[in-house]
Amino acid sequence: MYVVTGGAGFIGSNILAALEQRHKRPLVAVDRLRDGTKWRNISKRELTDIVIPEHVFDFLERHRSKVEAVIHMGAVSATTEKDADKIVTNNFNLTIALYKWCAVHGVRFIYASSAATYGDGSHGFDDSASIEHLSLLQPLNAYGWSKHLFDRRLARQLSEGRQTPPQFVGLKFFNVYGPNEYHKGGQSSVVSQVYPYARENAHFNLFKSHHPDYSDGGQLRDFVYIDDCVDVIMWLLENPQVSGLFNLGTGKARTFRDLASAVYKALGKEPQIRFVDTPMAIRDKYQYFTEARMDRLRQAGYTKPFISLEDGVTRYVQKFLSNSDPYR
Repeated sequence: MYVVTGGAGFIGSNILAALEQRHKRPLVAVDRLRDGTKWRNISKRELTDIVIPEHVFDFLERHRSKVEAVIHMGAVSATTEKDADKIVTNNFNLTIALYKWCAVHGVRFIYASSAATYGDGSHGFDDSASIEHLSLLQPLNAYGWSKHLFDRRLARQLSEGRQTPPQFVGLKFFNVYGPNEYHKGGQSSVVSQVYPYARENAHFNLFKSHHPDYSDGGQLRDFVYIDDCVDVIMWLLENPQVSGLFNLGTGKARTFRDLASAVYKALGKEPQIRFVDTPMAIRDKYQYFTEARMDRLRQAGYTKPFISLEDGVTRYVQKFLSNSDPYR
């Protein structure tokens, strides 16, 4: 049995699709569906159960002899969320409890960390899990801090020789885009936000640069297609000897202008991009560059090449966004 928390969310639902495709069953999604369209992310899956987070430990206890892995993607993921108590409860305390349960019961544990743990990037983007290195990082928002808090907690426990799950992996996701992110609204990828403008051949607004080293739209991010993220997780499940903290990006930063242009080109249209001032509320905390160092994952044995920005955007636009049914 594979238990995926945040299973109806963006990354979680894509993981469930990949597990099903690989005939890894039974599948269980832990999530809240509420009254939106999030249920559509898992509407094509054959699921054994859908469990609300408050009942997850009761479920795990009842099925502990069957659980092969807990893949923990569930979190309050909005970087704009202001309720730090809510974030700590969902992102830190729950992760600790799931990790402990997996350690006690000998169940593999893969969890989502984030590139937001790197803060402004002044200390680089090295996914070292040493206590000393982690202590240098200063996330810029409560979401990134909550993820960083668990990374640090795990590093301390490992240094003290505490009991661990048979496999434990943290993944620092960079800027992920792809199908099943539609419920995220303003937190969805720039690709999904550009698409309706590009479809109508209308202008899309990107932020101007307020940094002398970057042109307008020249701000850089490591954009990674969801299929690459899922492939890494499937590889980890096939290689239980691999544990650790790893970046999950492409290792190649690209500009927002490149990304937006790729959406128009995927539709056979010329880019129509305008630039607007970055809002004052986020201007002083705005990141101009992120790029994953991928050395550690490669050294661990992952060899598959990552999808290029142009190929990933084209795949997303033509196979999903342009279809009447855009869900995987």
